[in-house]
Amino acid sequence: MNLLFLCTGNACRSQMAEGWARHYAPPWLKVDSAGIEAHGKNARAIAVMGEVGIDISAQSSTRVSAAMLAAAERVVTVCGHADEHCPALPPGVEKEHWPLNDPARAEGSEDEIMAVFRASRDDIGRRVRALIERLSAARRDSVA
Repeated sequence: MNLLFLCTGNACRSQMAEGWARHYAPPWLKVDSAGIEAHGKNARAIAVMGEVGIDISAQSSTRVSAAMLAAAERVVTVCGHADEHCPALPPGVEKEHWPLNDPARAEGSEDEIMAVFRASRDDIGRRVRALIERLSAARRDSVA
């Protein structure tokens, strides 16, 4: 199965989701992330994922392509902008939306900003784990 996380700039939320999904993914699950645009990776997202032992520094910030959408079996939009501007999906591609706040917009001291990133990381991690559990259960049910 091909799973694609889609965000506005593929810099933060979708990068964290890809990292978590790769961490939890069973062998049958292929994971990618992309953006409506490519803004490069967010250093704070890399740092907070590193705190939990997940290195996302080698992931690419990429712009979504028609080939990525054609290969995807499920697309998860992780922000409102990506949900509203998601290109038309090919027939049969399932889509779900996670209305996540953008930690890159956090304001305050560095400690306050990093706290927002950590909360976002943990929320995304819980959502990804639940999604993979649902996908695994559906796969087991279809084989049985």
